Amino acid sequence: MRGNCYVCSIMEKKQGQLLRTITLSGATILVISSVIGSGVYKKVAPMSAELLSPDLVLWAWVLAGVISLCGALSNAEIAGMMAGSGGEFLYFRRIYGRFTAFMWGWSTFAVIKTASVAGIAYVFAQSFNSMIPLPHLPEGIENIEIGVFKPFDNFGVKGLCIVLILGLTFLNTRGVKGAAGLSTWITRLVIVGLAVIVISGLFFGGGSFANFQTPAINYTVHSWTDFTFIKAMFAALLAAFWAYEGWNTVGFIGGEIKNPNRNLPLALFFGMLVIMGTYALVNFTYLYVLPIDQLVDVHVAKNDIAAVAVVRHFAGGLGATLISIIILITTLGCTNSTILMPPRVYQAMAQDGLFFKRAADIHPVYNTPNPALWMQGLWACLLVLSGSFDQLTDMLIFAAFFFYGATAFGVFVMRRREPDAERPYKVWGYPIVPALFVLFCVALIIITCINHPREAGLGIALMLTGVPMYWWWNRGK
Repeated sequence: MRGNCYVCSIMEKKQGQLLRTITLSGATILVISSVIGSGVYKKVAPMSAELLSPDLVLWAWVLAGVISLCGALSNAEIAGMMAGSGGEFLYFRRIYGRFTAFMWGWSTFAVIKTASVAGIAYVFAQSFNSMIPLPHLPEGIENIEIGVFKPFDNFGVKGLCIVLILGLTFLNTRGVKGAAGLSTWITRLVIVGLAVIVISGLFFGGGSFANFQTPAINYTVHSWTDFTFIKAMFAALLAAFWAYEGWNTVGFIGGEIKNPNRNLPLALFFGMLVIMGTYALVNFTYLYVLPIDQLVDVHVAKNDIAAVAVVRHFAGGLGATLISIIILITTLGCTNSTILMPPRVYQAMAQDGLFFKRAADIHPVYNTPNPALWMQGLWACLLVLSGSFDQLTDMLIFAAFFFYGATAFGVFVMRRREPDAERPYKVWGYPIVPALFVLFCVALIIITCINHPREAGLGIALMLTGVPMYWWWNRGK
C-alpha cells in the first residue's frame, strides 16, 4: 500500500517542460499578432473626438508609434540579456528585486493582460453584433449598478466575449505550437484584409484630400504648449497606445524561442516596424474617406466601429459585412495571442513562490501552464462584466506604462551595475532613447490621472491589491 502511494505521488508530481520551438519568423508573427487587433479598427474614433483635427489624429498615431518603438528598443536590450519564459518578471527580479517583480506580475494578472484579453474580445463581440444583433436583457436588469459598475449592461456583447475567452483558453491548454500556428495563419489573413481596406478605400472610396484640411465643427486652435491641447493629445495617445499594446508580450515566452538572445530583440524591432507602417496607411485611409465629424459621431454611437462605418460609407451593407468578418478574424487571432503568452509569467511567479501554487504546474502531455491559463481566463471574464471597451483599455494602458517606464529605466541600472554583461543587442540612441521614453511614461501617468481619474483610480486600486498578496506569500520567509 505504501509502495502504491509512493507511485501515485510520483505520478502526481510529474511535470512537462516548456520547449524551444518558436523561430525568429514565428516570434515576429507573434509580436505582430499580439499588437494588431481591435485598436486599428476602433481607436481612430475616440482620437478624433479628442483632437477634432484629422492631421493631428495622424500625428498622434505616428507619435504613439515612435514612442512605442523607443520602448520596444529599450525593452529589447533587457530581453536580450535575460531571455527566458516570464518576461518582465525575470527582468525586474534581477534589476529591482522580488517585490517589484511581483508587483509587475500581479498587475499583469489583475489589470494589464487580463484587461487586454477582455478588451480585444469585446471588439470581436461588437463586430459580430454589427452583423447579427445580439440580445439584450430587460432594461431594468441592464441598468443595475453595483458600485461604479454596470455588469449586465450590453449583456449580449459581454456574453459572447466570455464565450470567446473561455473557448480560446481551452485551445491554448492543448499546446503552444497549435496556438502559435493559429496566430500565424490569422495574422496573414489580417495583413491581406487591411491591404484590401487601404486599396479599396483610396481608389474606390470616394474620399478627398480636402478632409485633411477640414477640422471638426467644434475644433478650436490651440498652441502646442497650451495645457488644453496637451491634455487632448495625451488622451488621444492613450487611445493610440491601446492599438500598440502587446509588443512586450513575446518576452513572456523567451524560454520557448530558438536562440532567444538574438531572435527576441530582432522580433521586437521588425514586428514594430511592420505595425507602424500598417497603422499609418490604414488610418490615413479612414481619414481620407470619412470627414472627421462623422468619425466623432461613430465614437458617440454605442457598439459602432470606425472601420465598419468607413467601409459602409463607400461599399454599403455588403462591404460593412465583409470588414466585420475581417475584424472578427483579426480580434480572434489577437485574443488568442494575448491569452497564449502571459500565463508563462504566472507560472514563473508560482515557481518562485509568489503566486497561487497550482499555477506552477505544466501539463505533462501538452507542456502548457494549464492552471495559469484558466486563472487568467476566469479573471478576464470578470473584467468583461466590469466596464466598457474604452474603460478597460484606458485602465490597462495607464497601469502598463508604470512598468514600461521601469523596464526602460532598467537599461540605465544594468549599464551601471553590470557594464561587462553580455548584451546581444544594445539600444540604439542610448541614453537619449530610453531617457525620453521614461520621461514620457511619467507624463502619461500624471495627465491620465487628470483626464481619466476613474480609470486611473481603478488601475491603481487593482495594482495595490498585490501588496497584501505579496505579504501573504512571503509570510513564512
